Amino acid sequence: MTHEYKITGMTCGSCVARVKSELLKIGDVLAADIRLQSPQATISMSKHITTPVLQQAVSKAGHYTITEMGQGHEHPVSNDNTADRPSYFPIFLIFGFITGVTILVQVAKDSFSWMQWMTHFMSGFFFVFSFFKMMNLKGFAEGYSSYDVVAKRVRVWGYIYPFIELGLAIAFLMAIDLFVTNVVTLLVMGVSTAGVIQSLIKKTPFQCACLGTVIKLPLSKVTLFEDLLMVAMSAIMIFTML
Repeated sequence: MTHEYKITGMTCGSCVARVKSELLKIGDVLAADIRLQSPQATISMSKHITTPVLQQAVSKAGHYTITEMGQGHEHPVSNDNTADRPSYFPIFLIFGFITGVTILVQVAKDSFSWMQWMTHFMSGFFFVFSFFKMMNLKGFAEGYSSYDVVAKRVRVWGYIYPFIELGLAIAFLMAIDLFVTNVVTLLVMGVSTAGVIQSLIKKTPFQCACLGTVIKLPLSKVTLFEDLLMVAMSAIMIFTML
């Protein structure tokens, strides 16, 4: 028999691997297909295994909760996948607010400066994104290490990265040596972009760690656009300063 389940708390490939490992240790589990998209688990078993038993197993993997699809607060699986489609509204809203506020700053002045607007935009971007990452630093570091080329090899990079973003936010806001600040931004965001591109090419399902673990977003072209935008802005400002 096969049942589908929802597992909350998984944010990356390593979460998936840990949960699958624990579930397969249950004697009557024949196979377990675990993924980040709903339904997160499709479990084949020789005889029915109660949800509390499955919960005990996933709890050994971490702070995860498993519920059977169609029971409790869950809705039965149907052919309508609308609810499973990722919502990018939070990230679009954040970009909209940052763009609007920084444009208003320029409108309040006598003349509109594109260079200054980009400087303020990047400051706002790094302030907001570092804030969300720091709300669960450990969760971010774990999720980021699943696809970032540096964090995969140097785990501490995931803990340092949000503070680098915060430092860049302050540097852009205070206009501290903008040439050096933009060079650092180009390097940091360029490396981050490389990791996103690799994961998208492999089509491996990962949760995007750009907003930490507070707002869950799948790694997608939206993530790539976000990184490339920062790379492009820093490159434009470096070119202008030469």
